Amino acid sequence: MIQTAITAFRLPDVRRKILFTIGLLVLFRLVAHIPMPGVATDRLQEFFEGNQLLGFLNLLSGGALENFSIVALGVYPYVTAMIAFQVLTPLIPRLQELSKEGESGRKKIAQYTRIATVPFAMLQGFGQITLLRSSQADLISPSLGAPEIVAMLIVMAAGSMFLLWLGELITENGVGNGVSIIIFAGIVAGAPQAVGQALFAGENIGGFLAVVVIGLAMISAIVFVQEAQRRIPVHYAKRVRGNRMYGGQSTHIPLKVNSAGMIPLIFAFSFMLLPGTIASYFEGADVTWLAGLASGIANAMSPSNFIYWVATFFLVIAFTYFYTLVIFQQQNLAENLQKNGGFIPGIRPGRPTQQYLMRVVNRLTLAGSLFLGFVAVLPFLAQLVTNVNAVALSSTGLLIVVGVVLDTMRQLEAQLLMRNYEGFIR
Repeated sequence: MIQTAITAFRLPDVRRKILFTIGLLVLFRLVAHIPMPGVATDRLQEFFEGNQLLGFLNLLSGGALENFSIVALGVYPYVTAMIAFQVLTPLIPRLQELSKEGESGRKKIAQYTRIATVPFAMLQGFGQITLLRSSQADLISPSLGAPEIVAMLIVMAAGSMFLLWLGELITENGVGNGVSIIIFAGIVAGAPQAVGQALFAGENIGGFLAVVVIGLAMISAIVFVQEAQRRIPVHYAKRVRGNRMYGGQSTHIPLKVNSAGMIPLIFAFSFMLLPGTIASYFEGADVTWLAGLASGIANAMSPSNFIYWVATFFLVIAFTYFYTLVIFQQQNLAENLQKNGGFIPGIRPGRPTQQYLMRVVNRLTLAGSLFLGFVAVLPFLAQLVTNVNAVALSSTGLLIVVGVVLDTMRQLEAQLLMRNYEGFIR
């Protein structure tokens, strides 16, 4: 593999793409350390350690939110807009028509997604500023008025669009998916600090080594499940047009065990963290019953509570089924097969093919959802076994990192195979 990497770097065009990607990632990390004015950055880290929701958003922002930099929102507003359009496409006839128009329709939906990123960024930025201003630590200067807050929102939205632009440049001229690479860079950049804290914060070394072993086993399991697929055989009937014969080929439809990726984890953690975060700001209310209710909700939704992880496990399963169903319906596999003269052996084209594929997808999704649920609660289980305060959301970060690495390796693999070189994956 090392020799293959050296070979890839020796190819001028591949080397240019790799260096271009690295250069933009360095630019991203530099911009991520430019703080917004009027923010007490020295007290932000302590506040983030006690707020799980902000910790989760900081993960998706690539670590930029912890410094409350000009790109504090990261690419999360774009991810939110993209998920929203994927969910709304089957429900809105206009979007459904665009999705069936091929490349031109997908480009229009992508443009709508970029436009929707701006209001999502403004809304999310306002929520984060409000959250920081409501804290007792005076993280944002109380002297800032409405004009200054509006200016901050504009800068934060512009920062998100700037990162989105960098991501698209990486996708077009670099290696890998740009948006995923930016999230990946932020997670990896924070890894040395997390390891250093675990080693020098008084944790037991044996427990830390056990966490490392569990992490390596988790990476192996993620790679295995991410690459696992069920191949449905497909035959194409022979067709004669003029003096030429078309079709008569055999291929397969690769149905992945985990086709939803990390999206169910994002949904589940966001859903679980939001009520507890909101309730924590009403625990000091003057109304007795309101303060008691808020305290009960905050305790029930705390990551230290066993109920929190049980609910997270089942939410991940539910969101996996929901998101997989949405993605599968958008692909219209049975309809596309019938249009191109393809059929599954032993299955009639049309509705029977759709029902057969749906049954297979449901079975695969069961295995994939159980795996994602286990991945979501594994940090909690690791903490019980090793007595080490593992990062509660490291499962999501690890899934993102492994997925991005695999996708990037596939792209480099394709670049090498095009030039008759041996690839990474054997």
